[in-house]
Amino acid sequence: MKLTRASGVLLHPTSLPGRFGIGDLGPAAYRFVDFLAAAGQTYWQIMPLGPTGYGDSPYQSFSAHAGNALLVSPERLREDGLLTEDDLKGVPDLPADRVDFERVIDAKRDLLQIAFDNYRADDSRLRDEYAGFLNYASAWLDDWALFAALKDEHKGASWDTWQPGLSRRDAAALDYAREAFSERIEAHKFFQFLFFYQWFHLKKHCAAKGVKIVGDMPIFVAHNSADLWARPELFQLNEDGGPRVVAGVPPDAFSKTGQLWGNPLYDWDAMRRDNFRWWADRLRSTLSLVDVVRVDHFRGFAAYWEVPADHETAERGRWVDAPGRELFDSLRGALGELGIIAEDLGTITPDVHRLRDDFGFPGMRVLQFAFGGDPDDTHLPHNYTRNTVVYTGTHDNDTTAGWFAARSDANAGDDAGLRRERENALKYLGTDGGEIHWDFIREAFKSVADTAIVPVQDLLGLGSEARMNTPASAAGNWTWRLADGALTDELRDRLKDLTRLCARLPREKEK
Repeated sequence: MKLTRASGVLLHPTSLPGRFGIGDLGPAAYRFVDFLAAAGQTYWQIMPLGPTGYGDSPYQSFSAHAGNALLVSPERLREDGLLTEDDLKGVPDLPADRVDFERVIDAKRDLLQIAFDNYRADDSRLRDEYAGFLNYASAWLDDWALFAALKDEHKGASWDTWQPGLSRRDAAALDYAREAFSERIEAHKFFQFLFFYQWFHLKKHCAAKGVKIVGDMPIFVAHNSADLWARPELFQLNEDGGPRVVAGVPPDAFSKTGQLWGNPLYDWDAMRRDNFRWWADRLRSTLSLVDVVRVDHFRGFAAYWEVPADHETAERGRWVDAPGRELFDSLRGALGELGIIAEDLGTITPDVHRLRDDFGFPGMRVLQFAFGGDPDDTHLPHNYTRNTVVYTGTHDNDTTAGWFAARSDANAGDDAGLRRERENALKYLGTDGGEIHWDFIREAFKSVADTAIVPVQDLLGLGSEARMNTPASAAGNWTWRLADGALTDELRDRLKDLTRLCARLPREKEK
């Protein structure tokens, strides 16, 4: 995939401002797209859009295909006649600066149910659109809706704890469940319709404004997911449905004991038998929602870190070869040119670089990783190649201002390495650090990398309190929200001026 010289901003929809406790696909999303377009940006990068599972993480979704119904905008539902203003007034006061997921889930579930009841009372309003969605989602929707209804019935318990007939998908047990829970199944189908209906309207607005969406696809899926429940033969599982081995990464800069993600690992031999059709379906679904997709943990397509499921840390695992070349050959044959960005961070070996480059996938560079003192560090801008996406930081990093503050004399303590990083950054960037976030943005935009992406927190110069995620931590992640009005005209103009100076404006906006 060849990218043109451009830039963009990283902001997950849950972080948008709004009155319903979580960012959604309503007015604030449209205003954000308008801001990007006015600032000369080409890309809006987001995280996975699926329904969130463990830890409210978008990277631990209950489905690789379904959308997160928490993102459905109540205001858009009111415009479509599915809710009233009184319904909206009934929503409790929720925090504006962070997502309280437990309370948001309760409030949104109530509103979605009211919308479903109103649709059933008069289904003429969106009948054609709903029928079109049922056709669009036919490959996965029945499994998802039944899975979601059964999770409701089992109070959220993982599918491998259900009665054997349901967990092992006995035909008679599933037929009984479809009949017994038919209304709930239909409700979950309708909730998905609402998400996709609103998302595709927003995507159309992006296209009209010249903004492309960069999505995100985790390499693995969650054990507690419709995907694994529906196709257990494609994963390395025990007889009871639990994983034999799980995914993670060995000890690294983020964690001394490694990261134990816990995702079941694929049975690649089983996937080969139908020419990786599961993957083709998954990638096709994702690329219908976005223009380009960042594939998380790309190195796992060359080799992945396998850890026995009963281990408590990822320290004692092993590298296992993966059939990445076969997979991407098959996907290219099924889908054509692949709009993929390879997240090639971490422990990278030459076979990963070859796999990435042979398929023409852009790799990633992160400025916060650049200043350890090695002049050959691939994250230093003078070592970039054009087919690269450079970030000041990612959702897994501290904000740039927070990163810099942690390396001050007052905060670094006896850690000479942290102080050295700060000193190297100041020298390399030729700055006193007074506006370190803009120094990082400017360096990324000036670089030869075709694409530069900036988390919105770095545009605003926010500190560690605005961090989105801390890897290997179990709580406090994914909750940050953008303050309403934070994206000012002054900020828009400053970003556009820098974008113009660094030749990253779309051609039609160069004048």
